[in-house]
Amino acid sequence: MALLGTAGELLLRALEDLSELDFKKFRDALAHGDLRGRTCIPWGRLEKADWMDTKNLMLDFYGGEDALDVAIAVFERIQLRNAAALLRESREKGGKAEQLPSEYSILWGPSLNARYSKLVIVNKHRDEEQRDSSIAVSDLFKPGPDGWTPKVVVLLGAAGVGKTMTARKIMLDWASNKMFVEFDYVFYIHCREGNLLTSPASVANLITQCYPGSSPPLDEMLRQPERLLFVIDGFDEFRFSFDLPQSELCFKPREERPVEIILSSLFRRMLLPECSLLITTRPAALQKLGKCLECERYAEILGFSEAERKEYFHKFFDNAEQAAAAFQFVRGNETLFTMCLVPIVCWIVCTVMKQQLGRTGGLAQSLKTTTRIYILYLSALLRSLSSQLKQGMPRVLRKLCCLAADGIWKQKVLFEEKEVQGYALDQLEALPLLLNEHLFQKDISCVSTYSFIHLSFQEFFAALFYLLEDKGEAQDLPAGPSRDVKELLESYGNSRNYFMLTVRFLFGLLNEEHRRELEEELGCKIAPRITQELLAWLQNSQKTALALLMQETAVIRELEVCHCLYELQDKRFVAAALDPFTGVYLRGLNLNRFDQLVLSFSIKHFPKLESLDLGHCSFLWDDPEDSAGPQPAKQEGKQSPIHLLCQPCGSSLCLSCRFDRCQLTSACCAALASVLSVNPTLTELDLAGNEDLRDSGVKLLCEGLRRGTCQLQTMR
Repeated sequence: MALLGTAGELLLRALEDLSELDFKKFRDALAHGDLRGRTCIPWGRLEKADWMDTKNLMLDFYGGEDALDVAIAVFERIQLRNAAALLRESREKGGKAEQLPSEYSILWGPSLNARYSKLVIVNKHRDEEQRDSSIAVSDLFKPGPDGWTPKVVVLLGAAGVGKTMTARKIMLDWASNKMFVEFDYVFYIHCREGNLLTSPASVANLITQCYPGSSPPLDEMLRQPERLLFVIDGFDEFRFSFDLPQSELCFKPREERPVEIILSSLFRRMLLPECSLLITTRPAALQKLGKCLECERYAEILGFSEAERKEYFHKFFDNAEQAAAAFQFVRGNETLFTMCLVPIVCWIVCTVMKQQLGRTGGLAQSLKTTTRIYILYLSALLRSLSSQLKQGMPRVLRKLCCLAADGIWKQKVLFEEKEVQGYALDQLEALPLLLNEHLFQKDISCVSTYSFIHLSFQEFFAALFYLLEDKGEAQDLPAGPSRDVKELLESYGNSRNYFMLTVRFLFGLLNEEHRRELEEELGCKIAPRITQELLAWLQNSQKTALALLMQETAVIRELEVCHCLYELQDKRFVAAALDPFTGVYLRGLNLNRFDQLVLSFSIKHFPKLESLDLGHCSFLWDDPEDSAGPQPAKQEGKQSPIHLLCQPCGSSLCLSCRFDRCQLTSACCAALASVLSVNPTLTELDLAGNEDLRDSGVKLLCEGLRRGTCQLQTMR
């Protein structure tokens, strides 16, 4: 492995890792502090210096090795002992090679470190009896309680929750000696770019493409595969099937085969079986992943805690006062604040608020759904266009929706330039607002590729494709998917994979207020012609074959149904959709606060709810002091993790509630007691396996029974 040969590179890396405030303290100490007999650098030269300027000034004033001594002394003086220790350790080792490709250093380095906020991640257990627990990214390849060290880790996360950002941060932190020091080489493969690799290749070729230098030490790498880690980012975006017979797999690192065979062989441990794999994916692709991979550890990214949302706002806004004002505004809207636990939503809200600085009240207080947030962002983009460009935008957006839908059907995220031109998307001024351009090395040449600013935006425009009235432009475009929404719903029902968010947006776009706002902003007509198709599909999706055969009453078995209904925000439609069902059966889930809000909305509008079964679920709740993972209830009265769910249960006709083995504590009993005091129909309450209810919790339950008219017959 090549070494970072200069003190300047070590010094620059240490400075880039500092926050803006710590970097200012560092410069101040350089100008005014006690530097153990060395000359201070004049403040006039440091006041406006960036990382590079400061590094060069230190090298000029002190020389290479002395500059490192000064940096370590300053870190210790301003109480950054961890930074001092890291720099000292890197200096002793000589530092690790610049292992990231050059574009990663530019795009991910100081910018990513400045923008990244820690996410809540939990270690998921396949066994329902075992509790999910929080886990740090740096511990993903550490031994578990049984002493077993995993070689294959899958990092799950919903759309926009921060999987790619986490994968890139892992690459940066590894290259900075901050984590995964057990690996000598870490290679990053983004699946959307992997889809463009059409020529035969070997795993040695893939390593060479990922390696930043011109001649990687392949012999050394392949001799010790146990020191290699492959980070496969966005498995759900792969278009390959991976369903290959073992006879077609590859066993030799230098053997050239189609890329899907190489990757299948890597996943199925036929190629370099001693290496480690870290794979990020949406949960919907787990079934596909399970066909080609035996995972040894699952972890799930849940999003930002309350404290991390606040940190994100302060990192996003340059001005501390503006950050505080924006955060306070969003904090005052409980639903919007809850939605901001998803990083992509947090980013959209911050982006729009930054455009509206000085008039934050203009941000609608009624923001409740993800669909509404995306409409808000699109409206903000369109308002930035000139009046002349706006006139042509309806045509551009209809074509953009065709491109998005075609990509979703083909599981395609990167589009080549000729494909974009094929849709006559040639408005150079407007296109950069909606699509990102990338340069991609394909075989021996570079090609321009385009993607939507985030996969979830492609899914939003794909949903809009089914609702926009066609002005006859489709006949001039490349052959694309049918506008028959039944085909989309049927494919989603069969695969449970790639269309989930598109279908959720479909429900959201049927909301009358959303439609009206889009028509005003886009100048396009949106027809709600698919309402009955969505209603029929949603009801049929929850009726299992066995339930139909036994003529059993149907229950809701998927949280996604509740998410779709929440996006619509139409009480009459929700009541009609839930009319055939008599219960909710969702066991063993991690329910964050937004999930609870969504589920509460469905419970509230359930016409015939008889049973609610949430056994083995974890109810995740914000705790500003300690938000590292699934939180047991805090002793704060009604503000317990199940408070949102108990509110609608009190007014429903529910007969049975099951919260067995949910890590509930006595604080939850206050919320449950309120249900007992006002629900006259509840006859069964199952709290078995919640060992922390304690005597104080039982007393609260008894008080609730005494106060109300509840006919409870069984309590466990």
